[in-house]
Amino acid sequence: MKPEQSYAVKVLLNWLTALILFFHITVKINLLCVNGPVQMNFCLGLFETAPVTAVCLNVGAVVKADDNAEKTEDEEKEDRAAQSLLNKLIRSNLVDTTNQVEVLQRDPTSPLYSVKSFEELRLKPQLLQGVYAMGFNRPSKIQENALPMMLAEPPQNLIAQSQSGTGKTAAFVLAMLSRVEPGNRYPQCLCLSPTYELALQTGKVIEQMGKFYPELKLAYAVRGNKLERGQKISEQIVIGTPGTVLDWCSKLKFIDPKKIKVFVLDEADVMIATQGHQDQSIRIQRMLPRDCQMLLFSATFEDSVWKFAQKVVPDPNIIKLKREEETLDTIKQYYVMCNNRDEKFQALCNIYGAITIAQAMIFCHTRKTAAWLAAELSKEGHQVALLSGEMMVEQRAAVIERFREGKEKVLVTTNVCARGIDVEQVSVVINFDLPVDKDGNPDNETYLHRIGRTGRFGKRGLAINMVDSKHSMNILNRIQEHFNKKIEKLDTDDLDEIEKIAN
Repeated sequence: MKPEQSYAVKVLLNWLTALILFFHITVKINLLCVNGPVQMNFCLGLFETAPVTAVCLNVGAVVKADDNAEKTEDEEKEDRAAQSLLNKLIRSNLVDTTNQVEVLQRDPTSPLYSVKSFEELRLKPQLLQGVYAMGFNRPSKIQENALPMMLAEPPQNLIAQSQSGTGKTAAFVLAMLSRVEPGNRYPQCLCLSPTYELALQTGKVIEQMGKFYPELKLAYAVRGNKLERGQKISEQIVIGTPGTVLDWCSKLKFIDPKKIKVFVLDEADVMIATQGHQDQSIRIQRMLPRDCQMLLFSATFEDSVWKFAQKVVPDPNIIKLKREEETLDTIKQYYVMCNNRDEKFQALCNIYGAITIAQAMIFCHTRKTAAWLAAELSKEGHQVALLSGEMMVEQRAAVIERFREGKEKVLVTTNVCARGIDVEQVSVVINFDLPVDKDGNPDNETYLHRIGRTGRFGKRGLAINMVDSKHSMNILNRIQEHFNKKIEKLDTDDLDEIEKIAN
C-alpha cells in the first residue's frame, strides 16, 4: 500500500471512530437527561437505589455507574434521601398525625407556649399572607409547639423529630423568613439539605411562602452553580448541600458565616447516612456566631442522630413524637399454602374471582418477580401499576399518584412503597413474598409497614401472605410470634371460604 493510501485509510478510520464516539455520547445524553436542566446549566439523575449515571452537559463528561442486575428486597430498601424526596412529591396536604408531641424545654421553669392559629404568632403581614396562600389554615401538631419556640426572643435552639407531611419545612422556613432583615443584602439564614433534590424542594417552600415578600432573595449552594471567585452573595437566604456550603463559607468566601442568624440542618438522619456530610456540617456550624439560632430536624432519633444533634445544637429545646405503635387490630391476616410461583399466581386469581377488591397492593421480593407478576395480571385484564427501585423518584411519584386517583386498581411493588403512602381505597395487601432481611430472617418492621397500608382511616383491612416452602412457613410463624397475632390459613380453592373473609 502506498504511503498516501495508508494515510487516507488512517484518516477514514479516525473519522469513523469519532463518529461512533459522538453517537455513543449523544445517545447517552438523550437517554439520561430526560428531566432537562433545573434552574442551572447541568443535568442530574434523580436518586435510584442503583448508583446513578450523571451527564454534565456543560463539560461534556460522561460518568458511568455500575449497573446492578437483580436486586433482592433488602438491597432494594430505599436510601433515606430518595424516600424523603418521594414523600415530599406525593404529599398534597398535611398528615393528620395521632402521635403525641413531647416537649423537653431547655429551661423547665419557663412557661410552655403553644398556638392554635397563625395570627397568635404576630407574623409580618406579608408572611401571614404567604402562609394562607399555601393552604395552611391552622398550625399542625408539630407547628403548634415548634413555632413559638423558633420565633421567641431571644432566639432559642431546637432539635425536633418530625416525619414528612407534618408541616416541618414550612415551620423552619417561617422562622428563617421572620428573622431576615430585607434591607441587609447578604446571607443571614443558612439551610443544609442532604441532596440537591431535597434542597430544591425546600427552596420551593421558601419561594411560595415568601412570594408576598419580593425583597427577600434565595440562593442555591449546590454543585454546578458556578460563581466568580471573590464574588459576594447578596441573597439573604442560602440553601444547599454541606460540601458546597462549606466551600462557599471557607475556601471561596462567598458567604460570611459570622453574619448568619439562623442555621437549619434538615433531614439529619439522611445527612449522617451520607459519607462526609456529618463532618462538613459540624465544620460549618463551628464557623457560625455564638448567638446564631440552630434548628435541627430528623424523622428518626436513633443514637447516631442524637450524638450528631448534640454536637451541632447547643442548649436545645427538644420536641419528640411519642412513638405510637401501628396496630394490627383492624387487619385480618391470612396465609395461603402454595408450592411455587405459578400456584401463588393461581391463588391470587382465585381471590380476585371470589371477592370484590377496591384497590390492592402486592409486595414482591425482587424486581424480576414484580415485573413478571404485573405482566401476568395485565394479561388477566387487571389495571396494574408497577413500582420498583430503578425508577426515578419523580416517575415513582407519578405512578403512586395515578394509583391514588384510582386509574390503576392493583399496585405491584418491591419494598420501595412500604412506608408513608396512604391510599384510602386500599382494602387488601398481599405479600406475594414474605419480607426477610439480608440474613434470611423475618423483617418484622417491614411486614408491619406493608400490611399497615390497609386497615387505615378507621376501616377494616385484609392481609394475605403467600407461603411456598418450609422456610417461608418458618418466617410466617416467627412473624406471628413477634406480633402475638394469629395468622389464619386460607384455602383459595374453596370459593365459599374466600367469600367469608371479605365479610
